Parts: sequence; C-alpha cells; structure tokens
Amino acid sequence: VQLQASGGGSVQPGGSLRVSCAASSTNFRVGYMGWYRRPPGKQRELVASISINGKTNYRDSVKGRFTVSRDNDKNTLDLQMNNLKPEDTGVYFCNALSNGASYWGQGTQVTVSS
Repeated sequence: VQLQASGGGSVQPGGSLRVSCAASSTNFRVGYMGWYRRPPGKQRELVASISINGKTNYRDSVKGRFTVSRDNDKNTLDLQMNNLKPEDTGVYFCNALSNGASYWGQGTQVTVSS
C-alpha cells in the first residue's frame, strides 16, 4: 500500500491551501486516517484525524480553520486549510492504518509567509 500526497505550496498569511492523499489501491479497508506535520526544526505532530465513521479530531491551534475529510470508497483523505498562519508551515504527511499496519505518504511542503 502506498499513499500519495499532493497539494500544498506557498501562500501568504490568511490564505488557503488544500492537501490531498490517495491510497494506491481501494482493495483494502482503511481505518484511522490522519494528517501530521513537521514544522521546521520540530518533531512531527498530529494536525487532524478522522475515523472510518467520520469522527474527527483536531489539534487546538487549527480548530475552526482546518477541515479534514475522507472518501472511504476511494481511500482518499483531504485537508482543507483556511486562514493559514506562519506557524502552520511545515511538511505535511498523511497516515493511514489498515489491518494493523501503519502507512505514510511522502510528505508535501506547506509554507505560509508574507
């Protein structure tokens, strides 16, 4: 199973970006899915997660600005990021759990700067 991340880029503060993640196959059942990020010089941190039933969880700093969603039929995961702030800068990684195994995407850069 491979996860392919796309989207990201560079925006000014207050702007919006969307990152997406797609699994290489739909022939397996994915449970938990989440977006993580690694800010410059820091450890990787959870940004948002979503269960197979659609229950979401966000880190406090992104609540009200980010929206995580998934398509269970296509095994895709999206993160809509609005009102971006410089502290949202980092490499964003998607993660998925399937049959007890954890899979990671390759990461996509998000840069918020004026």
